[in-house]
Amino acid sequence: MWFFFAIASVLLWGGADLFYKIGSDQHDRYSHLKIVVFVGGIMGLHAFIYMFAAGISYDPMNILRYFPVSLLYILSMVIGYVGLRYIELSVASPIGNSSGAVAFVLCYIFLGEDMTALQFAAAAVVSVGIFMLSLMEKRKRTRNMPISKEDRKYQIGAIAIIFPILYCVIDGLGTFADAITLDRVMDEDQALLSYEFTFLAAALAAGFYLIVIKKQKLRWPKQKEHAAAGVLETAGQIFYVRALAENAVLTAPLVACYSIVSVLLSRIFLKEKLTAAQYAVIAVVMAAIAALC
Repeated sequence: MWFFFAIASVLLWGGADLFYKIGSDQHDRYSHLKIVVFVGGIMGLHAFIYMFAAGISYDPMNILRYFPVSLLYILSMVIGYVGLRYIELSVASPIGNSSGAVAFVLCYIFLGEDMTALQFAAAAVVSVGIFMLSLMEKRKRTRNMPISKEDRKYQIGAIAIIFPILYCVIDGLGTFADAITLDRVMDEDQALLSYEFTFLAAALAAGFYLIVIKKQKLRWPKQKEHAAAGVLETAGQIFYVRALAENAVLTAPLVACYSIVSVLLSRIFLKEKLTAAQYAVIAVVMAAIAALC
């Protein structure tokens, strides 16, 4: 069953990326916080259901022990949400999903993990691929920038590639810290619940800021994309954990390539168009991620 769980996770996370992009309004400066409200709220609900249904004895102090990891993960996601206001999902998703290469290199340097020639080459390809995509995107944005450079939208668009790169680096650091924490501090269930409870706290803080301080209204018709992203993100996580438990070796590289689904969905539903060179680099990066995993 692990294969079907892994495929479900790939499709769900690819779909979540699509709704993240749809719900990221360039003209709404608070759209990233609205996504946090729904994703964190749904994750928190799942945490309570999972804890009681599975009969897990949870130590609340683990929220503090796991907080540095949770902070890196959540910060990377928020940065990713901001970036989607200004950059195509087709570019952002493959770059962001290259965070596994960052984590792998850190584990090799600081934890003494073995690294084969193939893995070293794959990590190098991912790094070069990110640089190439960044260069291509910046050139395209700069070329399309209007003569008048007073339009803030285009100015940000030209440097928006930094957002998925930051996501990649910070999420990679989170994965590295996660590896240490799971090895020395707590098990997977305690870590998962700690992460989801922390995300719930972030959602409550974001909701308070939006509704009480900024007087924003979270009306359902306008927030359905955020809610859909939260449901898909959490459901994908559930299937991923089950697949990982049954076959971690093959699940990791399969699920790591869910950006392929994101790229396809963005092309079908968002009508995003990239150059042939960009698609070629994305394909090479995806192949390198699979080889690395």
